[in-house]
Amino acid sequence: MNKVRRKQLDDLITKLEEFKEELEVLQEEEKEYRDNIPENLQNSTRYEKADEACDALGNAVSSLEEAVEYITESVGE
Repeated sequence: MNKVRRKQLDDLITKLEEFKEELEVLQEEEKEYRDNIPENLQNSTRYEKADEACDALGNAVSSLEEAVEYITESVGE
């Protein structure tokens, strides 16, 4: 792999890691929101949607981690 492509991939890795960190912050905020829903509403649609959002954000974080791993592998680091 040439230097130009390696540099582009390194830049992409940096951006993906930044996106992952932003998603983690949002996921944590959503978890906090979900966890602060009153106990009498924990079987409500509102709670379920917040819980589903937490799971989806967690999946997105995992996918970005996996993408970074694949790109790093392709760069040979």
